[in-house]
Amino acid sequence: MVGGMEEICAASGRDRWANVIAVTAVGALSGMTIFGRQAGDLQPGWLALDVVVGIVACGLIPVLGRYPVQGALAQAALAMLSPAATPPSTVGTLTVAQRRPVKTAALVAAAGVVGHFVQELWRPINGLDLGWFIVLDVAVHAALLGWGQWMQARRQLLNSLRERALRAENEQGRRVAEARTLERTKMAREMHDVLAHRLSLLATYAGALEYRPDSSPEKLAKAAGVIRTGVHQALEELREVISVLRDSEIDELPGGRPQPTFGDLAGLVAESRDAGTEIRYAETVAAAESLPPATGRTAYRVVQEGLTNARKHAAGHPVTLVVDGKPGESLRIELSNPSGNGVPLAPGSGTGLVGLTERVHLAGGTLDHGRAPDGRFRLEASLPWPL
Repeated sequence: MVGGMEEICAASGRDRWANVIAVTAVGALSGMTIFGRQAGDLQPGWLALDVVVGIVACGLIPVLGRYPVQGALAQAALAMLSPAATPPSTVGTLTVAQRRPVKTAALVAAAGVVGHFVQELWRPINGLDLGWFIVLDVAVHAALLGWGQWMQARRQLLNSLRERALRAENEQGRRVAEARTLERTKMAREMHDVLAHRLSLLATYAGALEYRPDSSPEKLAKAAGVIRTGVHQALEELREVISVLRDSEIDELPGGRPQPTFGDLAGLVAESRDAGTEIRYAETVAAAESLPPATGRTAYRVVQEGLTNARKHAAGHPVTLVVDGKPGESLRIELSNPSGNGVPLAPGSGTGLVGLTERVHLAGGTLDHGRAPDGRFRLEASLPWPL
């Protein structure tokens, strides 16, 4: 607020100095006009009138800043009495032309023309015909009107361009913020899928320890080591999710972790098998290396979410996974498993399939899931695979 007051005071000071300079300059012109007319006419009796009118007309110049139309009309009226008011009246006409619509400015210019015409009638200029005076009078005020309107249009254009540039800058900032938010959300979703998969594996190992306490010490130690490693990885992934949601600058995945591809699908299946899930995996994919990376990543997430749900809701049951497709057609994924007892092995948010459906739709594919007529839970996805 203090800074704003300082700016206002500085602007007021500049305005005062501008008014002083303008009054001084125009006053000098009025003085020269009085001297010229007195020298030519040799009529000292008009001197007092010219001086008074010149002082009043120049004194109206600061008024033009606040009341341009009223000030200019008053100066035009004074121009009827004395040529000393001609320079201030010219300033008033130009000021109105710069700040008011063309209709108002034209009326003020017409008043100026009439004022100087009346002045010429009763105080004519020696050696200048009345007809020529009218022509010059109209031409000068028309030039002032055109010049002022051009300056007004130019100022409005510059203001419009400045506002447009400011809006474009604000819009660009908003788009950048939205892009960062979208990217942050997308990466958080990626990490959520990874974390959910990791926790489901831990739950499977913990369930095996709970239901097979008679296992050999070697197997118990191995399972405990897997759980410890998995917990450490889960904590690291959770920390990455939190960092993604906190960071305002998003350039790449936290820690430089590469995005999964279709080639990582076999490793995902092997990891689930190591956790004790029986998976019947059949893959008949032609030219898998030509699969677009985004499509391969989406396929990986579909299988990951399907295996995670199978471990949660149908632990101990076999899972059937079929992946086939070729370029020019589509990549099809079908994952099915028997329905469980309805009690999930690990709690979930219930939004995994919702987010997966959105991901598949954004990739241009389709996703269906639900209970099949044979009682098995089936997850089917179809992703486009252009040539």
